[in-house]
Amino acid sequence: MSPALSGRWISGRAEDFPVTTISTRDSVDHLIAEQARIFLDRQPRSTELIARARECLAGGATSNWQIAQPQAVWMSHGSGSKVYDVDGTEYVDMHGGYGASIAGHAHPAIVAAVSEQVRRGTHFAQPTEDAIWNATELARRFGLPLWRFANSGTEATMDAVHLARSITGRDLIIKVEGCYHGHHDSVQVSVLPDADEVGPREHPTGVPGNTGIPRAIRDLVVVVPFNDPESVARALSEHKGRIAAMILEPVMMNAGIIPPADGYLAAIRDLLHDSGALLIYDEVKTGFTTGPGGVTARSGVLPDIVCLAKALGGGISVAAIGGTREVMSAIADGRYEQVGTFNGNPLAMAATRATLSEVLTDDAYAHLDALSLRLRSALEAVIGEHGLDWHVVSVGAKGCVTFRKEPVREFRDFLQIDDRYGELHWLMQHNGGVFLPPWGKVEQWLLSVQHDTADTDRFAANFAALAAAVAP
Repeated sequence: MSPALSGRWISGRAEDFPVTTISTRDSVDHLIAEQARIFLDRQPRSTELIARARECLAGGATSNWQIAQPQAVWMSHGSGSKVYDVDGTEYVDMHGGYGASIAGHAHPAIVAAVSEQVRRGTHFAQPTEDAIWNATELARRFGLPLWRFANSGTEATMDAVHLARSITGRDLIIKVEGCYHGHHDSVQVSVLPDADEVGPREHPTGVPGNTGIPRAIRDLVVVVPFNDPESVARALSEHKGRIAAMILEPVMMNAGIIPPADGYLAAIRDLLHDSGALLIYDEVKTGFTTGPGGVTARSGVLPDIVCLAKALGGGISVAAIGGTREVMSAIADGRYEQVGTFNGNPLAMAATRATLSEVLTDDAYAHLDALSLRLRSALEAVIGEHGLDWHVVSVGAKGCVTFRKEPVREFRDFLQIDDRYGELHWLMQHNGGVFLPPWGKVEQWLLSVQHDTADTDRFAANFAALAAAVAP
């Protein structure tokens, strides 16, 4: 512990962890360093596995998103609302696989469905009857009649963009600044650009979201701010007759949580349709976490295409695209070939059917709503008690703390938030027995149907320790 800082111990349910009271904002850096040391001390087995993994796995993990400072956490198993790392530490899982694990872990309905299907066969590259049931249920929930299945959110948004171009005969795509839509070329533009890269707000610079994105691809993407219908109108006017579609998260999820302003979704839909362009909702994160029919049902603004993944399969990899008859007819008649060896895989279809029929029920959503309200109220009480300029944003089972007093309406507002508070919050939750996604400024927590009030109360207690440590 830094000798310049005085500290006290706050008791967590898993184990105790130190919290240091600070008087200046700059001291957050010292708190981060302290909590990072505790983080590493708790994980000797993870440290060992990382060293071994670097010999055979590029970067020592199976995805770059699994590599966050201080280091990746290697997991052993999960049960109910809990996960357990290889060092035997139990955590309340509010990471939720970036939104995939709304069923929690080892949900009996999903275990039974997948186990039965494994015994009957794991892959045929031919359809099974579960696919019909699933598509019918998705049509009921989202109000779009025709569906196809895929394997990941990236595949779903890729098919959606390609389908829109096929239908319209146009090449350009409008994309919201700061949104992530998967790792294919068409949408890897202005995902999380730095403040010095974004350019003027009226005409944001298209910043490659990764290396290896050709300029020719960037030139096919028109970037606009979120919650700004006028920018969409301007893009459609400046590129008249060239815009195939606009893709967006109807509740933006790549910068904390940014809800749509009143009338925004309806306004951009009308603008796009008036110009002959399509509206694509990326509901990969929001599709079931915000309600039974996602933001599509909550908003009452129907897109031409919706993309689903993550929570759809209860933890099994699966994705779907749904659309109007006019749009999806291009797949039906062969104008656009939507293909994939594992599309509609029987294991994925069995898991999806169990998730939709037995897990994500009306009672489950009532439970999630009650937990979300309890957690949000507790966090808001802590913020008020300590006089902090923060606020809580939640929608359905997802939520986040925005470490800023003013609401965030677009990505450029988000850029003004101090990253360090999100990092410190993540570390203190982890050391206090709650597992959250890293990059706490960016990502959201997820409640599952297997969480209970004790789980949310543990989260709130850790948050209270954070607030006490950084309060002015």
